[in-house]
Amino acid sequence: MQDKLMLMIPGPTPVPERVLLAMAQHPIGHRSGDFSAIIGELNDNLKWLHQTKNEVLTLCVSGTGAMEAGIINFLSAGDSVLVGNNGKFGERWGIMSRKFGLEVEEITAEWGKPLDPEAFREKLEADTEKKIKAVIITHSETSTGVLNDLETINKHVKAHGEALIIVDAVTSLGAVDLKIDELALDVVASGSQKGYMIPPGLGFISVSDKAWRAYETATLPKFYLDLAPYKKANAKNSSPFTPPINLMFALQASLQMMKEEGLENIFARHKRLTHLTRDKVKALGLPLFAPDDCASYAVTAVAPDKHDAEAIRSTMRKKYDIALAGGQDHLKGKIFRIGHLGFMSDRDVLTAISSLEATLQELG
Repeated sequence: MQDKLMLMIPGPTPVPERVLLAMAQHPIGHRSGDFSAIIGELNDNLKWLHQTKNEVLTLCVSGTGAMEAGIINFLSAGDSVLVGNNGKFGERWGIMSRKFGLEVEEITAEWGKPLDPEAFREKLEADTEKKIKAVIITHSETSTGVLNDLETINKHVKAHGEALIIVDAVTSLGAVDLKIDELALDVVASGSQKGYMIPPGLGFISVSDKAWRAYETATLPKFYLDLAPYKKANAKNSSPFTPPINLMFALQASLQMMKEEGLENIFARHKRLTHLTRDKVKALGLPLFAPDDCASYAVTAVAPDKHDAEAIRSTMRKKYDIALAGGQDHLKGKIFRIGHLGFMSDRDVLTAISSLEATLQELG
């Protein structure tokens, strides 16, 4: 049937009707008083969601754009950075950093396994000359369904004293209890099509005072992603460039919904859906790709041992109108990923699992 597709991927995630209706409004002038009031509300609610008093800047980019901004605004060519790489996105930040002339050392783990915080401690403690300027970490590795131990890695970064910590929280912000101020995280990037429950197109970046001090000496070229004009405009409830007005209407509605649910309830729901998904998948006899003790609260990766993952995805999509995500790079055909992030409920997970069971029976 048309219009019955059920998105069970880690992004874009389903969009609530209330948010879709907000997007359907006529645009208004982005320099008007009415829109300035909306930006003011958004700024307050974004700080609430991020659990921070820092500036939270809104950019017209994807999560990758937010991460690029988080790198180029606070570093200079030739700076040394440590990049955690245990999946597609950690790998991407290493590639990106090299593109900008940074000296990259990667701390790696097998895809499907978490990063080892001890490896970061060793590298940071050995850096007695304080050459490492930043540690770049993917909190929830979307490609494999692994949640890295950001808190412990961050403690080692703080003990170093000099390095910034730059965090890809694209699929953890709004799903995991990420206390930015309590952890003193310097740069935290995220994207709208995940826990925010709105379509792709907005990126968000939280910036600490320490990171702003680093900005003063950073020399990588930037213009549209130069965060200083965004900070200046934020103070006036404005934007430096023309923003995607209707997406911001959507963000206004989604953040209002999130405040109504409450942070504790949001995090508890994502944790519950993670356990429900994993328990039901195990009950079907399917192996999980990531261990229970480092499972992402956004996405569960499944490694079927008797069927091709793409055959499962194809049947789920064609027969049951449920979209699951596939594996990336060398994991294509070997895993599929069930998204349970954002506007998701127990009913959604149970519907997907029921359809998955029927799919396995059909494939034999």
